[in-house]
Amino acid sequence: MNSSLIAKIISIVIVVLVMFAKDSNATNDPLPVTSVQNVDLARYMGVWYEIARFEHFFQKGCRGSTASYMLSPTGEIEVINRCVNEKNKNLREAKGRAWSVDPNGNARLKVSFFWPFRTDYWIIDLGREYEYAVVGSPNRKYLWILARKPVMEKDVYKHILGLVANQGFDIEKLVRKP
Repeated sequence: MNSSLIAKIISIVIVVLVMFAKDSNATNDPLPVTSVQNVDLARYMGVWYEIARFEHFFQKGCRGSTASYMLSPTGEIEVINRCVNEKNKNLREAKGRAWSVDPNGNARLKVSFFWPFRTDYWIIDLGREYEYAVVGSPNRKYLWILARKPVMEKDVYKHILGLVANQGFDIEKLVRKP
């Protein structure tokens, strides 16, 4: 074998290995986050109790968090998040607004608590009777498990953990504060 033929074979092998490595890395990337297909916003309105969440600075020290949603005449959603401060036991409250960016099903919303900042609020799972909701963001930085009651049955919570893990969320980051 001459050296040019060996060099060509080595080049082909390297290209094939690089392509194989690229394809194997692509399969490790999580699929995009998916939302439920349709949300009846009127049924979604009301008080939701936080069962678990990813911890973020704006909820640090919060216990007993709730989110209240009210549909305004303009079609926007008025949002009031409340919790008890763990240190001084004072009530903390944040008011914001949300609006659908999903003309087909209302499962993908934007939420803003102060202009001009807003973030994605995707409903990624929803109980048949709207008894629970799982809300996350497509970048997987935010995740909330919500229920209409302050407690959730263990089997329902376990089902939700499987669902969010399958969507690529790190369930080890979930914090539960009653």
